[in-house]
Amino acid sequence: MLSFVRSIAPSILRHFPQEDVAHPHRTRDYVIAGYTFFAVAVCLTLEANASLERQYFLGGIAFVSLLVMLLGENKEARTQVLVAVAFATWGEHFASIYMGGYTYRFENVPAYVPPGHGMVYLTAIAMARSGLFQRYARGITAFVIVVCGIWSIWGISGYPEQADALGALMFTIFLGFLFLGRSPMVYLAAFFITTWLEIIGTAVGAWKWASIDPVLGLSQANPPSGVTFWYCIVDSVAMGGAVLVLSGLKYASRWYRPVGSTPTWAGRWSALLGLRKHTSEDI
Repeated sequence: MLSFVRSIAPSILRHFPQEDVAHPHRTRDYVIAGYTFFAVAVCLTLEANASLERQYFLGGIAFVSLLVMLLGENKEARTQVLVAVAFATWGEHFASIYMGGYTYRFENVPAYVPPGHGMVYLTAIAMARSGLFQRYARGITAFVIVVCGIWSIWGISGYPEQADALGALMFTIFLGFLFLGRSPMVYLAAFFITTWLEIIGTAVGAWKWASIDPVLGLSQANPPSGVTFWYCIVDSVAMGGAVLVLSGLKYASRWYRPVGSTPTWAGRWSALLGLRKHTSEDI
């Protein structure tokens, strides 16, 4: 058994950071993470008894915060975050409003949620590339698997009042993403920030998960233990979507050229994303 594990280890750990390599610490990564963890706690606490007007106010603050956080990122990260926000916002309307998998207090998608998804995703990226996560990747992996595994087993043990079969299923899928996906460190980082916001959000009543999942008919806790699984999907869509967006802008720039001093629509979007003139090495 041990020899089998050793034989497959290189393949399942191929996307993990190399061991015994000095990984630099960037203050920016820790500031992004610290601010987002703090902002999530403050925002959800203020939202507990908030009016719709306060939700819009919190949404404005979250939107400005996301823009500021993106200023120091490269074009790939900016585009990934924008794609993640678009996809996650669609997912919120589908999973919450249409399917009823979970419900916000006003049965809407609060204004702070779309930019909040961008902040959470960027935080996962920042934590994943930080010197701390890069250096202690295997230790953090073991910690997440043990903690989330115990949480999932507890949910189907029969002891809690609300069973969590869906959470256990999502945890299993999460393990598949972790060892077979392209961004294991992002998935690990997402566990910390999503667990943080889910525990706070459900505790203060900002949203509530349905006791029975409307798609599979499985029981789910409030929140489900394997909820991080959803950010594995968001990351996959963001990475693939960013390639399509950047490739599309590159293709468009070949056909549309500025007339006089007025930039084309492709040029305006390039400027918004912080893109320089594309070269073959950009994609």
